[in-house]
Amino acid sequence: MNNELTTEARNSDSENLDELDTLDLVLLINREDAKVSLAVHEQARQIAQAIDLIAAKLNGGGRLIYVGAGTSGRLGVLDAAECPPTFNADPGQVIGLIAGGSAALKNAVEGAEDSASGGASDLKDIKLSADDVVVGITASGNAPYVLGALAFARSIGAGTVGFSCNRGTEVLEGADIGIAVIVGPEVLSGSTRMKAGTATKMVLNMLTTGVMVKLGKTYGNLMVDLQAANSKLEDRAVRIVVALTDLSFAAASDLLASCDGEVKTAIVCQRLASSPEAARSRLQLSNGRLRAALRKHE
Repeated sequence: MNNELTTEARNSDSENLDELDTLDLVLLINREDAKVSLAVHEQARQIAQAIDLIAAKLNGGGRLIYVGAGTSGRLGVLDAAECPPTFNADPGQVIGLIAGGSAALKNAVEGAEDSASGGASDLKDIKLSADDVVVGITASGNAPYVLGALAFARSIGAGTVGFSCNRGTEVLEGADIGIAVIVGPEVLSGSTRMKAGTATKMVLNMLTTGVMVKLGKTYGNLMVDLQAANSKLEDRAVRIVVALTDLSFAAASDLLASCDGEVKTAIVCQRLASSPEAARSRLQLSNGRLRAALRKHE
């Protein structure tokens, strides 16, 4: 079956890869990478449908669970790990599962992706429910670990999204929504950490960013729900308050400190001349949506 997968085919443009000088090699890879964005664009409608499904599940108290093996699994874990600091999401709201467990993040765990029961078992371990949505990520489209996870998710009524870089694969057919980003043969035959990996990263970024925007985690293009966990993010938080108020950097920093570092609370405090407690109450009544909290005052 691998002979039918475009991700396993030989790329005619790179058949003399080992004979290219360094610049030509770099330019070849760059030309191939340029095809990825176009391939993602072709799946815009399906990606939007997935965002709406995931947002509905999370808005109802459910979770987003990425499931993958190898590069696909690592990218899912990475995207999940970025959600708490970027959007102040609960660490359990977006979860990344990889075949072989945490050891597979650094080293290959032989045979892990071939275990369909392993995918189902890992979802059982986190008590998957019908309120959740599972995104199965497999460049080939046929990784048993991912297929087993999706089959279990469907059996209990959870939402399912399948991602593949090949058409007509099992992961697409076995999900509520299938996203097929056809990037074509890799420069290095079968090395799906390259174009397929780039496509995966792009789509996962779209999913979580789109979902968090839908959940009110942003104001315009500002991440007003960020978690200031380091000096860079602390500086960004202050700059966001400055951008959305008439305060100086120093005054915005002081206001943030009085609001326990909560950007949205600080903005409501300044814009509506309220206390932190009153600002939090207004935000709670607006389901955490800053624009709605400010609009109600207007």
